[in-house]
Amino acid sequence: MTRKGAANCILHLRHFRHPWRSAAALGAAALFYSASLAAQPRGCDRACLEGFLDFYIAAVVAHDATLLPLASDVKFTENGQRLPLDDGLWHTATERGGYTLKLADVERSQAVLIGTIREAGERAVLVARLGIERRTVAQIETLVIRDAQVAARLDEIGTPRRAWSEPVAERLARDELVRVANAYFSGIERNDGKGNYPLAENCARLENGLVLAGDPTLVSPRANGRPSGAQVGCLEQFRSGIFFYVTRIRDRRFVLVDPERGVVFALAFFDNAGGESRFGTLADGRSVESGPKIPWTWAIAEAFKIERGLIGPVESVLHQVPYGMGSGWSTWPESLSSEPRN
Repeated sequence: MTRKGAANCILHLRHFRHPWRSAAALGAAALFYSASLAAQPRGCDRACLEGFLDFYIAAVVAHDATLLPLASDVKFTENGQRLPLDDGLWHTATERGGYTLKLADVERSQAVLIGTIREAGERAVLVARLGIERRTVAQIETLVIRDAQVAARLDEIGTPRRAWSEPVAERLARDELVRVANAYFSGIERNDGKGNYPLAENCARLENGLVLAGDPTLVSPRANGRPSGAQVGCLEQFRSGIFFYVTRIRDRRFVLVDPERGVVFALAFFDNAGGESRFGTLADGRSVESGPKIPWTWAIAEAFKIERGLIGPVESVLHQVPYGMGSGWSTWPESLSSEPRN
């Protein structure tokens, strides 16, 4: 099978937006694509990696893991728990949603999807990381955020920002991209407003489908702004010290780096210890109380677009998990560390 044939197969799949109406066609297309991959000796390029994401979703909706070319020792987690490959969302997915952001790391054969899905008829958010080895799926790491409102907001936006798919004028090395993205996390951890924050003036942060920093029009004409209607910039937020209550950002795994597009994707945990950590002083001298009252952890999936050493678009989805929870992909010391891993 030629590369063109595989690409045509991907387009064939994308035609079917409602999988239950065309399950047989999806199954045939997935098997066709799997066979084409096995016949190609070369590495997996961007189109190949994105194709794996399309067929992963098709397989999940069809409740059939055999539609994917799987490594013999494939590892699968959902929300930090290791499960048999056909468990969890594999039982309950009903169709693909209306929002899909796909990212690829060609050098290390990683593919990431942030999108919406239907589960038992309800809207949900799915984050999926696929690790590809020898044109088979060796790692599947997923977050399923079962929040219909978050999914509805993303579906309303519909199309991800063009910046995610556009190349940068000047490429930075992988390590430099990770350093810049990690400075974002370090700037939030015990935020005092006094750090050196590598944020561009046009930075706009989309978080759980809401624009919580920057101009919503930079995200989408249909994006919602802050609940208060105030448009506070990313840099202004960091310099205010407003995130002081975040006591630790740990298990920082920068699992995808794309120098061509200046994109970094990370998975991490935000810990809020509660108690006295809720009381802080902002950069302007005001004493405030903020953050959860009890120990609280957010599991977060976050993408950064970096140009000329500054972070512009930021996009994340997150949900609450048991305090101190691990990812299922790290040792215990790694899961407690704030050091970046790439």
